[in-house]
Amino acid sequence: MASFKIEGGHLLSGEIRPQGAKNEALQVICATLLTSESVTIHNIPNIRDVNNLIQLLKDIGVKVTKDGNSCTFQADNLNMAFLESDEFVEKCAQLRGGKAVIAKPGGDKIGRRRLDTHFLGFQKLGAKFRQLEARNVYEIGAKQLKGAYMLLDEASVTGTANIIMAATMAEGTTTIYNAACEPYIQQLCHMLCQMGLLTIEGVKTLQGADHTLLPDMIEVGSFIGMAAMCGDGVRIKDCSLKDLGIIPDAFRRLGVKVDEEGDDLYIPRQENYVVDSFIDGTIMTLADAPWPGLTPDLLSVLIVVATQARGSVLFHQKMFESRLFFVDRLIDMGAQIILCDPHRAVVVGHDRQRQLHGSRMSSPDIRAGIALLIAAMSADGTSLISNIEQIDRGYENIEDRLNALGAKITRIP
Repeated sequence: MASFKIEGGHLLSGEIRPQGAKNEALQVICATLLTSESVTIHNIPNIRDVNNLIQLLKDIGVKVTKDGNSCTFQADNLNMAFLESDEFVEKCAQLRGGKAVIAKPGGDKIGRRRLDTHFLGFQKLGAKFRQLEARNVYEIGAKQLKGAYMLLDEASVTGTANIIMAATMAEGTTTIYNAACEPYIQQLCHMLCQMGLLTIEGVKTLQGADHTLLPDMIEVGSFIGMAAMCGDGVRIKDCSLKDLGIIPDAFRRLGVKVDEEGDDLYIPRQENYVVDSFIDGTIMTLADAPWPGLTPDLLSVLIVVATQARGSVLFHQKMFESRLFFVDRLIDMGAQIILCDPHRAVVVGHDRQRQLHGSRMSSPDIRAGIALLIAAMSADGTSLISNIEQIDRGYENIEDRLNALGAKITRIP
């Protein structure tokens, strides 16, 4: 298990460019299985989750050619028998995200990840599934999927993506109501349109495509948080501002100055920042919600930023019941946080009058991991974060990129 040693208190300055979007990559790479023609995808992040998926595709016979951060996929000779193997189930369980065998999702331990929406959608298209309890997997099969109208029980991002991809080869038209509409889903649809799909009207074959991933909006938000906490003027390049939704405004509600310049974000040094309040004077509340609401993946970062704001904030994490438990580490570092219940926490900001102090801690998941890294970078003293493989799942070469801005982060194998 690797660790980061972080020497806190160093100011960051300069430019940084976000990687390709992790969540989009996991979807569009899977979509390459829908055609026997070659599909090229650009701006792929070199991170653990994406690399595991690419290896999984190789294992079932997909030809993969890599050129820098671009990959060409060709699924013209698949070994479907591999889906029956225990090796496939073991590898599939490390990921989140005809006949299919599905393992229970891996990834962050942040609460339940229901698969019901996926299966209900497949059933609406005419598939049947059964649970094989002995192997802890599910099998899905159908001779021919048929288009259908469906109302999803929740606006699941991966559920919507899987149903869209299944519907491309179904017979007839599919209409999905209460579908997720995140930029990742929109990008998936753009690529499928290139591959020959204009609406979700099933076709017999799809063609090849050339597709570029968006910048990762979660990484953009993480960099805004770093620049607010310990920046001396940081420019985040080529952010695709139109696809960030309300992310910049969420930081502005904490008082952080975020300037938009072309397609860049510039975060000047924040001597202090004052939490906004609602018109009626009530305490600021930030809550996650399906797109175009605030993505739950950034609440951890926003909580850390709030620890040095002037004012108090109520954070409401609605979607997962274990995601706020990382605040215990921040409390150990000196933060003033009241964990009300598994879904709500109140942060009382220090207004930079009292720094967090260095600590030893472990990264419980990707987003809490990057939040703890930000806290450690701003803290007084040295911190050690273990289990950084969780951070590596979502952030490419993060220590070198941040050290280039002035951070002092050492990876300990």
